[in-house]
Amino acid sequence: MNAYAPILVLGALGAGFAIFSVVMAALIGPKRYNRAKLEAYECGIEPTPTPAGGGRFPIKYYLTAMLFIVFDIEIVFLYPWAVTFDALGVFGLVEMLLFVLTVFVAYVWRRGGLEWD
Repeated sequence: MNAYAPILVLGALGAGFAIFSVVMAALIGPKRYNRAKLEAYECGIEPTPTPAGGGRFPIKYYLTAMLFIVFDIEIVFLYPWAVTFDALGVFGLVEMLLFVLTVFVAYVWRRGGLEWD
């Protein structure tokens, strides 16, 4: 348990500093609210009213999110490969190239991830 004591102390100090900062900002900070400050900010564009159900998002947003998740998972597989790259040799290089190519063709090219229309 003594080996983990510095980690626990550092975590407690970090959490204490975060809580202290948020509380002090709420207590001491200026409270000048106006209509413009309370509205949603959309990159300088005036917000448009949305339907009651929230409206529909184009499927392209979901495709982009799915591609992001797929490539995050691919990075999880690339890390151990990079650590043992010298031990695997040319076989490991070819196998990883096939893996990356398969993921690219299956999830990006076939699903239209490169089309930005």
